Amino acid sequence: MRERNKVLQKLIWPSFLRMITLLIAMSVIAFALVMASPVDPIDAFVGSESNVSQEQRDNVARYWGLDKPPVERFLTWAGNVLQGDMGISTTYRLPVTQVIGERVKASLALMGVAWVLSGILGFVLGILAGVNRGKLMDRFIKTFCLALSSAPTFWIGLLILMVFAVNLQWFPIGLAAPIGRLASEVTLWERIHHLILPAFTLSIIGVANIALHTRQKMIDVLESEYVLFAKARGESTYSIVKRHGIRNIMLPAITLQFASFSELFGGSVLAEQVFTYPGLGNAVTQAGLRGDVPLFLGIALFSAVFVFAGNFIANLIYGIVDPHIKEANPHG
Repeated sequence: MRERNKVLQKLIWPSFLRMITLLIAMSVIAFALVMASPVDPIDAFVGSESNVSQEQRDNVARYWGLDKPPVERFLTWAGNVLQGDMGISTTYRLPVTQVIGERVKASLALMGVAWVLSGILGFVLGILAGVNRGKLMDRFIKTFCLALSSAPTFWIGLLILMVFAVNLQWFPIGLAAPIGRLASEVTLWERIHHLILPAFTLSIIGVANIALHTRQKMIDVLESEYVLFAKARGESTYSIVKRHGIRNIMLPAITLQFASFSELFGGSVLAEQVFTYPGLGNAVTQAGLRGDVPLFLGIALFSAVFVFAGNFIANLIYGIVDPHIKEANPHG
């Protein structure tokens, strides 16, 4: 118990300092990228073809603080963030915290369902491939996983959308609820119905890594001495996988799944665009296209915390289960 507490202490404080450093670096890089963008936020605000005088454009720039030097704008934003104010979105004309709060529920629902589905499907496929090593099923699963790994997210999303929503018409084409309905009128089934396709698209993207990793771990377990001894005693393959295989490969699979948060968030941006799903991915795309600095930086900070949390949980699981990992590599 004491050993595990020491491991937790070694993990928490260095991780906290790394998170602060990550947030600062992420803020600077994201702000620099927006500043380097060719998008003019004033044109995006008033419309590039609108008949707005230069005086009115100057008033808009002054109102949003766009007339100030970039360094001053960044320092002002950073100071406000430390006080809990992330600014006003020029795209939605709402506080950034409110925009994120309204859309984070949809994104977390999408990523949560996709995360669970990809973990379960990848784990099962990995076990089947490992048990049937070298056979037709193994070759099929490996080919399927490699194809998924090399296929772009938006292409898979468009393909699924075309087949299941356009041709078969089993699911709606996009959005998170029926058009023209108030949020209070939308039923749970209607929300799930709109969630299925984007969640399925996002989930199959994460299947490949889990499946291939689990396959290799299962092969290692089946080639171990204690499994060979179990086979010599006459245990069936099903019994060996159930008693020895799953227990030894589950922890690495869960750890890898938590470490895949960055891929999950990045994939959700593309999936939400394809299915017009009103989550954070759709909002950050609009912020980038319109030069909405406060919203872009706010979502960048949220994504950094989200990904860091996944990596921290993965390290925490390994550190608690096997403290020697962190003792051997305290800076890992």
